[in-house]
Amino acid sequence: MYIIAIAWLYVTVLMAATEKTVAAGLLTFVFYGLLPCALLLWLLGVKHRKFKQSSKPPFEQALGQNDVSLFENSVGDPDSANAKANE
Repeated sequence: MYIIAIAWLYVTVLMAATEKTVAAGLLTFVFYGLLPCALLLWLLGVKHRKFKQSSKPPFEQALGQNDVSLFENSVGDPDSANAKANE
């Protein structure tokens, strides 16, 4: 998928380089290259993002990512939080 995007951006850079003015070259690159390529990658990435979201364990889906990290940090040794140095 990325090779197609790289090739398309290469073609649009060459198209932009042949324009008469710098402004026309930038507009050609943005409207023929960046915007369509970004839209294509976003549309093709929807399936991958849904798969990544569904492959999370259920407790990660119910809790936020920050809540999960707090949960994992607090599950360790519960007595170590109250221990003093050299006890």
